[in-house]
Amino acid sequence: MGHYEKAWQATLERIAAAERTAGRGPGSVRLLAVSKTFPAPAVRAVHALGQRAFGENYVQEAGAKLALLADLRDIEWHMIGPLQSNKARIAAASFDWIETVDRPGIAERLSAARPEVRGPLDVLVQVNVSGEASKSGCMPADALGLAQFVASLPRLRIRGIMGIPAPTADAAALRGQFRQLRSCYDACRAAGLPVDTLSMGMSADLEIAIEEGATEVRVGTAIFGARQAK
Repeated sequence: MGHYEKAWQATLERIAAAERTAGRGPGSVRLLAVSKTFPAPAVRAVHALGQRAFGENYVQEAGAKLALLADLRDIEWHMIGPLQSNKARIAAASFDWIETVDRPGIAERLSAARPEVRGPLDVLVQVNVSGEASKSGCMPADALGLAQFVASLPRLRIRGIMGIPAPTADAAALRGQFRQLRSCYDACRAAGLPVDTLSMGMSADLEIAIEEGATEVRVGTAIFGARQAK
């Protein structure tokens, strides 16, 4: 068994165990493999195991990988890094999902730039639950309004909420941030938006995230190993 296979299987087993602990059905949580900074051959190897969804942080880096992996027709690319306005056109044409929409202006740019032939672009609203100035995301109080705005735009499809809590060893504080993200997601559902994705939790904290309602966890290090410098 190769390195990636062992690590990928172990991650799937962690997700399945967390689903059971939380009393949730098998397959209720999807794995997004975070491939940022890792080369195309690493993505190809993990794809060969059965993984289909991959997350990238940088438009330029992702573009090179997309070109090298163009033969993998069923691969699904998610943008999970902050998106600059001047990169919106390329991102709208390249990615299947944008998980980091945090303001109306970027949503409008993505809508205008999405090629109609590609179908709707799946969008998550990123919420800043940590309050850190270094983190992207709208304020929790603005999440529902932004999600409703995304839903009103052509060629975009609102799918849910994404967030990155502040790293902390305090499980209660971490759980509180996850619950705030869940509250934003529940508000979208209560308002009648067709959301189905709550993206939260990473390699170190995916079990708590799943207990608090995550439907997608973003895992890089546990699959690919230590992050490489960009």
